[in-house]
Amino acid sequence: MRFDQPGWTRQMPTPVVLGWATLGPIGKRLAAPGTWGSAAGLLYFIVGFYWMGIIGNLLASAIGAYLAVGICGEAEIRLGAHDPGEVVLDEFVAMPLCFLGWQWIVGPVPAWAVLLAGFALFRFFDIRKPLVINSLQSLPGGWGVVLDDTAAALATCATLHLAHAVWVAA
Repeated sequence: MRFDQPGWTRQMPTPVVLGWATLGPIGKRLAAPGTWGSAAGLLYFIVGFYWMGIIGNLLASAIGAYLAVGICGEAEIRLGAHDPGEVVLDEFVAMPLCFLGWQWIVGPVPAWAVLLAGFALFRFFDIRKPLVINSLQSLPGGWGVVLDDTAAALATCATLHLAHAVWVAA
């Protein structure tokens, strides 16, 4: 399988590419930009995905991920660095995937606790990159930037569902 960097971002002005990739000042000016990008992604989930079912979340997340692949990959080229820390669009678009099947998790556990646990788990998986998550970073261009965060979000989702199942069974 071949993963080429999408070409549709090549004609975009650099300030536009970098503005989207860094979510404006979030990636450029704040300490721990990945954490702040994830916090913005949590707000993105609450505002745009909270009410969605699994299919809606997957479709919207797939579109967001594809756009992020193009923009983050182009930002890498223009910044001359692999997965630069100030590029946080990847965390932002991955966060909603942490909460796939949200309606099945919330109930016996308050929504705020699930959101907090999802945020913390995502940061853990994104920073530590266990299992195959680390190997995804080696994919070329924006694919490596975005897919490791996507895998971290899916690992978070699986962990939340497993914790919920254990909680309910206990």
